[in-house]
Amino acid sequence: MIIYGVAFLALCTLAGLLIGELLGKLLGVPANVGGVGIAMLLLIFIGSYLHKRGLMNAKSNQGVEFWSAVYIPIVVAMAAQQNVLGALSGGPMAILAGVAAVVLSFVMLPVLDRFGQKKSVAATSDKPLTSAQR
Repeated sequence: MIIYGVAFLALCTLAGLLIGELLGKLLGVPANVGGVGIAMLLLIFIGSYLHKRGLMNAKSNQGVEFWSAVYIPIVVAMAAQQNVLGALSGGPMAILAGVAAVVLSFVMLPVLDRFGQKKSVAATSDKPLTSAQR
């Protein structure tokens, strides 16, 4: 059912926020550190695992897809709660962390793209060549 997909998303969100709070306490930061990102990673990895094992049916997947469609506005609303001015006044470390995250993301895009291309080339190279391809 669709409600199971929504419940799965809610559990991932709660787990991500809890992990983000714990991470904040471990780092000595009085805030949630990456809880929404952790929640989405959990959703992606656990959802992929369940889908591969056949444990998530099409209706449950529709619940996850629905919330995926409205995820961007949710993230924007959650980010609006963060104290950006407090982070910037806290020193250059916040700016450095943000710049480092963006640079690392740009660096990882070609690397991830190469992984995807290798799999698709390997999948097509197993097929025998037809006379038109030779």
